[in-house]
Amino acid sequence: MPVTMNGLADHSRITLPLPAHPTQGDSTMPVMARPISLAVLALVGFGCDQPAEVPTSPTAGAEPSAGAMLAERKAESVKPVPAANLPADVLQRDSQPAKGGGVGKPVASEGEGDVKLEKVNFDEFLSRIAADKAAKYTMVDAWATWCGPCKENFPHVVEMHKKYGDKGLAVVSLSFDDPAVAKQVSDTRQFLAEKKAVFTNFLLDEEQGVGFEKLDINSIPAVFLYGPGGKLVKRFTMDDPNHQFTYDEVEKAVVALLDGNPEHK
Repeated sequence: MPVTMNGLADHSRITLPLPAHPTQGDSTMPVMARPISLAVLALVGFGCDQPAEVPTSPTAGAEPSAGAMLAERKAESVKPVPAANLPADVLQRDSQPAKGGGVGKPVASEGEGDVKLEKVNFDEFLSRIAADKAAKYTMVDAWATWCGPCKENFPHVVEMHKKYGDKGLAVVSLSFDDPAVAKQVSDTRQFLAEKKAVFTNFLLDEEQGVGFEKLDINSIPAVFLYGPGGKLVKRFTMDDPNHQFTYDEVEKAVVALLDGNPEHK
């Protein structure tokens, strides 16, 4: 019996077959949903799970694992860009947060200011969110350059900054790219510059997988709305296979919060 899910960005419907007889006793997956692996969901645009690690020095003649092959395909999908071709503001060193500052004042115009990327650990990330006294609410978009659906939907994040940045919404991007891999850091900076992401951009400076664990999610993109003092108000994840959130839903929730109607559905 097939199961049909809504696509994330264009709302197209994709039907995937399910096995007729799911394995009994499988505690890691619901009967109707888990046979569709996270790797398959990533390929069709439902979200991306943690990237598999690829050995830097594979044993000669050894067969690569399925996880390594998937990670290699992800890595090859992003072409390297010579440093000489990067904008000057992308090549700058990571900026340092202002003393005692939060996530910073929103930039209203896409032509103003520089696109910056700051490395923060998870505790620093939460502290920065809580320290922002100017924002009524903060929207955090968890993403990565190796996640196709994340990049496809990132323009929605930029648009919400433009529409609601002067109405009390602070927009933050939280990249799950590996801070220890220079190419991923470079790709992150370039992508943000190309999208004119002139708001707060964090690169999570943790071991791979920590972000998923700390935010209690299985895949990205994921969106989190924080209120005053860094209190989590609402979250949108890809973890429910029967409800893949859209950024239209996120925007409706943002508008409701800014209008003082947090119970709005």
